[in-house]
Amino acid sequence: MTAAPHDAPAPQSDRRQATARLAAVRAAMDEAGVDALVLRSSPDFRFLGGGEGAFLVVTRHVVAETADPAGMLPEGARRVGVDPEMRVRELFGLAIEAELVPASSVLWPLRLRKEPYEVEAVRRAVAAAEEVLAQARELAWFGATERAMAHRLRVLAAESGCEELLSLRVAAGEHSALPAHVPGERVINPGDALTVSVCGRWGGYCAEVARVFAVAEPPEDFEAMYSVVLAAHRAGLAAVRSGGPVGEVARAVGEVIDGSGYGRFAAAHVGRGVGLGHDEGPWPGEDAVFAAGMTFCLEPGIYLPDLFGARVADVVVCTSEGPLPLGAYPHTLQVLER
Repeated sequence: MTAAPHDAPAPQSDRRQATARLAAVRAAMDEAGVDALVLRSSPDFRFLGGGEGAFLVVTRHVVAETADPAGMLPEGARRVGVDPEMRVRELFGLAIEAELVPASSVLWPLRLRKEPYEVEAVRRAVAAAEEVLAQARELAWFGATERAMAHRLRVLAAESGCEELLSLRVAAGEHSALPAHVPGERVINPGDALTVSVCGRWGGYCAEVARVFAVAEPPEDFEAMYSVVLAAHRAGLAAVRSGGPVGEVARAVGEVIDGSGYGRFAAAHVGRGVGLGHDEGPWPGEDAVFAAGMTFCLEPGIYLPDLFGARVADVVVCTSEGPLPLGAYPHTLQVLER
């Protein structure tokens, strides 16, 4: 899905945003005592406008893409922030004596809160992912394998303008109870529970949407379990509030699932931040507080071994008025009739 031209920021707006962002980065570098940043293709690289160059170097006076980052470092640099995704050979290739520290220590706090145009970019990514699921609803699932349906979804994602498909899950029947299941040769049959998720990057920003289906009819006791997942989702959503601890999301979700008796079958993770990366914080396990502009993927789940599982994933933005879901795809259990 490609944004209409009028949705994109004007070039002058782009320049102002880039200038303000660079000023904030340099102020953070000064505070951290970092003399330069060396970034490779990564979310941090994209955050600072990196394009086709091999590396992006940021100092107090220069920002440039280059194939030779060592040659652009300031003389006498004592502390250099390097991209966490940099390869070992790239680190050795810097051949500098400065102390190397993760660039994320400077950039991560700046990436947590999204500007309005970034929230809009995430919203468009969510819409594209939801459109893939909407089209998936119309496909013929009976008798197909998980792998074949995953391939069809990849084609739909590519047609939607997806720049990079980060993960795609099609899990049928007992496989829906496996959090890290890779689509295989299992045939999808009537009576199967089915979890489908799409996580990708559109317009530079990431989104994930996961939904639960039933093939012809839901398995016995599935709807009762799924209702608990939805209740946990509502509780987690209410906890995404400005000034509230991020860990409150896990507590709220856990309270619902534990109270239902499914506690030991709950998913290990209830959510994470998304933006230029698909897993970039804030994370519920850290001592962090929600603030307006943070975009968060809420993903509670329950997995009953050898039977079935259910996971729902949505991206929500924290605002000063409360949580705002960025998508509109329904949560009702959808029955696939073909």
